Amino acid sequence: MHTTPSAARRAIAALAGTACLALLATACTGQQQGGGDDGSAQGKDVTITFWHGWSQESETKAIDANVAAFQKLHPNIHVKVVGNIADDKSEQALRAGGDAAPDVVSSFTTDNVGKFCSAKVWADLAPFLGKDGIDPAKTFPSAMLTYSAYQGNQCSLPLLGDAYGLYYNKTAFAAAGITAPPKTFGEFEADAVKLTVAKGDGYRQLGFMPNYHGYESTPTHFLGQYGASYFGADGKSDIATDPRVAAMFTWQKNLVGKLGGFEKLEKYRAGFGDEFSAKNPFTTGQVAMAIDGEWRTASLAEDKPDFEWATAPFPVPDDQAATYGRGYQTGTIIGISGTSRKQTAAWELVKYLTTDTDAVVAFANAIHNVPSTLAALDSPKLEADADFRTFLDIARNPHSSTTPASVNGGAYQVSLQNLGYAYESGTQNDLAAGLRATAGEIDAAVDQAK
Repeated sequence: MHTTPSAARRAIAALAGTACLALLATACTGQQQGGGDDGSAQGKDVTITFWHGWSQESETKAIDANVAAFQKLHPNIHVKVVGNIADDKSEQALRAGGDAAPDVVSSFTTDNVGKFCSAKVWADLAPFLGKDGIDPAKTFPSAMLTYSAYQGNQCSLPLLGDAYGLYYNKTAFAAAGITAPPKTFGEFEADAVKLTVAKGDGYRQLGFMPNYHGYESTPTHFLGQYGASYFGADGKSDIATDPRVAAMFTWQKNLVGKLGGFEKLEKYRAGFGDEFSAKNPFTTGQVAMAIDGEWRTASLAEDKPDFEWATAPFPVPDDQAATYGRGYQTGTIIGISGTSRKQTAAWELVKYLTTDTDAVVAFANAIHNVPSTLAALDSPKLEADADFRTFLDIARNPHSSTTPASVNGGAYQVSLQNLGYAYESGTQNDLAAGLRATAGEIDAAVDQAK
C-alpha cells in the first residue's frame, strides 16, 4: 500500500521546502546545464542513479521489479536505485549538482512541481515527449497532467495517482433506511444527520466528520468537488472572487452546525485513532461516512471491520449535480535532473516507468494506487474489484481536478486551510473579509517567492 500522507502533511512538507526556493533558484544560475548526448542511444554502457521515496518492502520490491524489467529491455543502461529519499534531501543534491546528484527523481509531493519547474532543477520533458511522439493529453488523465506541470513546463510526469472518494458503512446505511450513497451535498447532509447517533453529550456514531482537522476532510479535497481554480489568468489568487470557494466554506460550516457544532465535534475527534491504522475512525465505526483515497480499500480488506462497507464518488454541490463522479486527485511524480549529463538514458527510464502500460499496471497492482495512464486504467491486467474501480472512474472523469502548482509549493493551500480553521471555529466570522485577506496573503507570498 502506498502510505500517502494527508493533504495537511503534504502542505506542511511543502512549506518546509519553501525556504529552499531562493537557494534552488540561485544555485541553478550558472550551473553547467544537463545534456542528452550520453551515448546510450548508440549502445554505450551508461549508469544512472534513480532516487525515490518508497520505503515499505512491497513498494521497493515493486519498483525494483520494474527497473529490472527496464534493464532487460535496455541492457546497456544500468540503474542504481536508492529508496526512502525525502524531498529535501533530493533538492539539496540537485542544487549541488555533480556526480553525487541523482539523474532521475520521484516525489510524493505534487505541491513541489512549481518549485522544481521554475528553479529548473528538473528538466522540461516536452522535448523528450515530442521526440518520441508521445502526446501527453492522450496519454495521461487531465488532472494528473495538470499537477505534473507548471506554466507550460512539463518538468515531471505522473507515476501512479491517488483519487479521493466516499467510503460508507453499508450496515449503518441499512439501519438508517438509506438505500444508496448520496450524490449531492443536499442528500449527503440529510444522510449525515440521519446516520448520527447520540450517546450522552457525544456520539455513539457520527455520520461524517466535517471539521478540517478530520482525516482528509480538508478545504482542498472539498473544493475538488466544486472545481475551484485557486488562481486567475493573471496568476493572482481568485479565492475571494470565485463563488465556489465561498460556497464550500459556507456548506462545510453549516454541516458542522447540523452535526452538533464545532466544539462537540472536536471533542469527539480527540478520540480518533491513527489515520493509517486499524484504529481509523471509519474502520472502527466511529464515523459512518468518510472522504479518503483508494489506498483505504486495501487497509479495510486487511483490517476487516465488523460491518459491510462500499465506495462511491464523493458528492457534489446540488447546482453541479451533472458533475457527479468527479474527485480530487494527486499522486507521485517523476522527473530528470536539470543538470544530469545522462538525460538520454534517464529519459528512457522515465518513459518506461510512466508510459509502458504493463509497467504502470504492475506497479499499480503491487502498491494499490491508481494507474497514471489512460491505457493502464483500461488494462485487463489491472487487479480491481468494484470498490477500487470507483477510484479508476474518478481518475477518468473529465470533471476531476487537483490543486495547481505554485512557485512556492503548497503555501497557498496552508493559507486557505488556516482560514478554514478560523472560520469553522468562529474566530473569523466574516467569510468575505477572511477570503480577501487570505487572497492578499497568498499573492504576497507568491510575489516574494518570484
